[in-house]
Amino acid sequence: DYRLPDSDGLTVLKKIKETDPDTLVILLTAFSSVDMAVEAMKAGAYHYANKPFNLDEIAMLVEKALETTRLRREVRTLRATQAQPYSLDRIVGDSPSIAQLKTLLKKIAASPASTVLLTGESGTGKDLAAKVLHYASDRASRPFMNITCSALPEALLESELFGHERGAFTDARQQKRGLFEMADGGTVFLDEIGEMVPGLQAKLLRFLEEKTFKRVGGSADIRVDVRVVAATNRNLEDEVKHGKFREDLYYRLNVLPIALPPLRARADDIPRLVHYFIDNYNDEFRKRVRRVAPETMKRLQTYGWPGNIRELRNAIERAMLLTDGDELTDNDFPLANGAVPRLSEGVQLPAHGIDLEQLERSLVVQALERSGWNQTRAATLLGVNRDQIRYRIEKFKLERVQTN
Repeated sequence: DYRLPDSDGLTVLKKIKETDPDTLVILLTAFSSVDMAVEAMKAGAYHYANKPFNLDEIAMLVEKALETTRLRREVRTLRATQAQPYSLDRIVGDSPSIAQLKTLLKKIAASPASTVLLTGESGTGKDLAAKVLHYASDRASRPFMNITCSALPEALLESELFGHERGAFTDARQQKRGLFEMADGGTVFLDEIGEMVPGLQAKLLRFLEEKTFKRVGGSADIRVDVRVVAATNRNLEDEVKHGKFREDLYYRLNVLPIALPPLRARADDIPRLVHYFIDNYNDEFRKRVRRVAPETMKRLQTYGWPGNIRELRNAIERAMLLTDGDELTDNDFPLANGAVPRLSEGVQLPAHGIDLEQLERSLVVQALERSGWNQTRAATLLGVNRDQIRYRIEKFKLERVQTN
């Protein structure tokens, strides 16, 4: 009630919201005014009702307040569930280099939204590190948007990042918001940033410096608040020296550099990683693998893993799919015997040549069919990422054929 014996409703409302901001408060008064209503809503009142009031109306307000509380709790639970897969614990290992990486990620996540540059060989987990950064920060409840710069042509990449206005180009039939706009308040992850063409590098630099951009074909500046996390497996310093990457953009991205170690430099973590993947695939494939033969594990630890964690995960996935027992042995890992199959050894270029685009289309179709059109699994089979599979589906206009 607004009028109380020793205080007033607004004062009590403010104390309630200070104690528990999630508490919903309905303010009742017989002395209403527009100013009082505005002040009550600014102070955090859920609703404002005048006396005398209808009991049915109050009952309906209470029901709505309870439903709002329930929905808010569900949203918090969903956000927490979404964040859990990308907690620091998802980075498996306790080697010195991984312990140092976790500490650095935790510090940077708690820092202001400066740009972050993740470097490391392909397959070292840059995508996971970017997600850990986002979900460990105060931006966790806001969007995380990612794109692979090498997966799309220049014009399409610019449109995906910055959006476009209707009529900006031939197929622009309607206005489209880009990733930076959709991720306002959150994080944008730019994978393979070293593949970005110079013209687009200049536009990205302007955005990083001014926090504003223009949609393709637009004239209005749009301001957003996003943290940019970029990743590359290239040596950008060398790219700068050879004129392939803008020096000013490099320094703007390299505010907070994080180097991810190759798997061969943290071989002591391999047993933990192996068992982590086994546990995951036991659940997914309904297998009961309990262990890896000791000699096989030693070979896994001494193998060089040029594809790093991605190659290890794929090797475990293949072994788990094919095994019928409860132990993985050398027979389940061709690489453990030193016989690492390479495509170049088994495929010869015909004397009359080959249609490379048709071959690419055929391989993509085979991977999609073998994976049941699961784009992530198809990407794994081809050694690419999901964005690249999605781009090729659109490029070749592929559609799944439904069979009875």
